[in-house]
Amino acid sequence: MTYIVTEDCIKCKYQDCIEVCPVDCFYVGENMLVIHPDECIDCGVCEPECPAEAILPDTDEVAVKWLELNREYSEKWPNITEMGERPADAEEFDGVKDKFRQFFSANPGKP
Repeated sequence: MTYIVTEDCIKCKYQDCIEVCPVDCFYVGENMLVIHPDECIDCGVCEPECPAEAILPDTDEVAVKWLELNREYSEKWPNITEMGERPADAEEFDGVKDKFRQFFSANPGKP
């Protein structure tokens, strides 16, 4: 099992999860984070830290389709080890449905 980030992170990117990750397995895109599934040690400390509830175990039915996206972009985006500034409008996007189709960006973010 591993933990992955779902579309609930898009445009929220709170980053609280980064501070607690003991293995620095988060990678940053322009408007979301992903977890490298091969680096995650399945400790689960990141899951309760996410205000958007965007982090799930890969065994969760909702999470299955996000596993490959996390794998793909963790290979392309830079690693992030410290919490940065969250988007000013993060709370406005928290809970918005269908964010992947509407807002996902494949561009890398800044660590």
